[in-house]
Amino acid sequence: MGGVSSLDVWAAGVKSGILAREQRLEYVFAYSLEAGDETQASLTMPIRLKSWTSRDLHPVFQMNLPEGALLEAIRRAIAKLIGEDDLSILRVTGGNQVGRNQFSLPGDEEPHISETTESLDDLLTYPDTRDLFHELVTKYALCSGVSGVQPKVLLNATERGAMASSRYIVKSWGTDYPYLAANEYFCMTAAKRAGLPVPEFFISDNGGLFITHRFDIAANHMSRGFEDMCSLQGLGTAQKYGSSYERVARSIRDFVSGEHLSPAREQFFATMALSVMVRNGDGHLKNFGVLYDSPVAAVALAPVYDIVTTTAYIRNDVPALTLGGSKKWWPRKVLEKFAVSHLSMPIGTISNIFDRVAEAVMETRGMIPGYISEHPEFREIGELMIAQWNEGVNGLSKFR
Repeated sequence: MGGVSSLDVWAAGVKSGILAREQRLEYVFAYSLEAGDETQASLTMPIRLKSWTSRDLHPVFQMNLPEGALLEAIRRAIAKLIGEDDLSILRVTGGNQVGRNQFSLPGDEEPHISETTESLDDLLTYPDTRDLFHELVTKYALCSGVSGVQPKVLLNATERGAMASSRYIVKSWGTDYPYLAANEYFCMTAAKRAGLPVPEFFISDNGGLFITHRFDIAANHMSRGFEDMCSLQGLGTAQKYGSSYERVARSIRDFVSGEHLSPAREQFFATMALSVMVRNGDGHLKNFGVLYDSPVAAVALAPVYDIVTTTAYIRNDVPALTLGGSKKWWPRKVLEKFAVSHLSMPIGTISNIFDRVAEAVMETRGMIPGYISEHPEFREIGELMIAQWNEGVNGLSKFR
């Protein structure tokens, strides 16, 4: 099959324009004549009469294309009937995207995904989470517009002790990265203890699933705008490792609103310090982003997400982006210089962040032996994490 050649693009429930793949294999997006400020598809693509043309799919639309196991599941389901090109995938996942943008065939009504609701308690207590996750992928793959190589799906779940329905991301792990759910749970716990903004998250009783609340859904159930740093820097997903932390700092300066700029810089630096301490080598461009209610409203840095100790699997792993032209676990002086030069942060604030994050990491490290006792299968990864965290915290000690 030839696949889909064009799609209507919707922003916050209002038709924004049309996205098409032309014969020259260029992608063209044109705003509709009725498009207003609220329907702007990206902070980098203001409304204008001239079309937005790109050799590859525009970064903001490419942002949520599934990757890895989820992408393969979707391709298997649609390839023979629709096609497996990017626009075909956006068509079938188009009603449930992270952020404000949605997609439908031209002329169709506003896209909606009809989802059944799972019980969060059942997901967390199900005995065989591997079988459960395969069932969830079968059920929700075609309505999961979410990026990332780690196996994951989007779904609705009733909150614990409440009747309201909320949207969640459910993640599993493959054979290459065993017990990644517990790894992420402890890393995110350290982030939370350090005072960083994080979405609500859970781990299943047997450690097989990591479940996190979607921060792009507002309290009134409306979708909020989200754009990752690939989108803001005009880069495709394949280039997520091809940038620098200095450039991320510039993107924060350029896109985050003034009233949120200082907290955003402190959050970004604290996340960098945390990543060095827990040896998270996957802090690439897609793992930082901004959040807004509309393109004309205030823009803030998105909460912290997707932090794991990658050196528990890849012993010689290094950071995802460069700093000072290098990828290594930088010493404290290098990070301090970066914070002063590129984030305009005072030395006292920088020192407080180091202390706060180090304390949070060491407190969380103390939880791991107890978890190992209850889940002996986690021992190898858990002990590697403890060793890596010790090395990371010691490497950023003020006395080194």
